[in-house]
Amino acid sequence: MPQIIPIKELKNTAEISELCHKTDEPVYITKNGYGDMVIMSIETYENTMQHIKMYHELALSELQVKEGKVKDAKESLAAMKEKYGL
Repeated sequence: MPQIIPIKELKNTAEISELCHKTDEPVYITKNGYGDMVIMSIETYENTMQHIKMYHELALSELQVKEGKVKDAKESLAAMKEKYGL
């Protein structure tokens, strides 16, 4: 369940840091009752960015398959073996 806190609680930086490190999710910050910001630990941020990169690469791969930009696996492996002397 997401953590939601009002912006005035950002004064308690040590507590906010601890909260961010306890959860694997972002912490949502509200201002005047409305969503304003999101904060998270560096670990959560890096993990999120890795997932985004992976999903982007999968989407790109699917697009390449749809466009017919594919190579035969056996031919590709044979070319790699020849190129690298394997």
